Amino acid sequence: MGRTVGIGIQDFDKVIEGNYFYVDKTSFIKEWWENGDDVTLITRPRRFGKTLNISMLNHFFSLEYAGKGEIFEGLSIWEEEKYRVLQGTYPVISLSFARIKEADFESTKRRVIEVLMSQFEKYAFLTESDKLSQREKILCKNIIPKAICPYNKGK
Repeated sequence: MGRTVGIGIQDFDKVIEGNYFYVDKTSFIKEWWENGDDVTLITRPRRFGKTLNISMLNHFFSLEYAGKGEIFEGLSIWEEEKYRVLQGTYPVISLSFARIKEADFESTKRRVIEVLMSQFEKYAFLTESDKLSQREKILCKNIIPKAICPYNKGK
């Protein structure tokens, strides 16, 4: 029996672990890594896999997925040892606004802030580490209250 096409699935691990039909795009990781670009702009029309590709990059590089390289077994990026060693070795901040589909500006602004705040909360432990300068720590600690304030209904 053939594989199911997972329409609308934007999470790389869900596609792979669910054994959904997947066109191997992991060679993009190698191409992007070797180009050494400072900035990469990925433009494609709707439904062309932008969010899925970002999810793939996140699963490949992020410390959060260290030791979980088996998800890439059988895919082109896993053929070279230097990329197998690279998997799960970088802190990654991955933002997606794909699920923000609000009807008005204020609701959209609120949802964008929620997405950004989730990243600040996820990495809040850095404010107690030696990885940030004192100035960066102060900025991070001040961002959360200021961003939430307009929406906390006067509290």
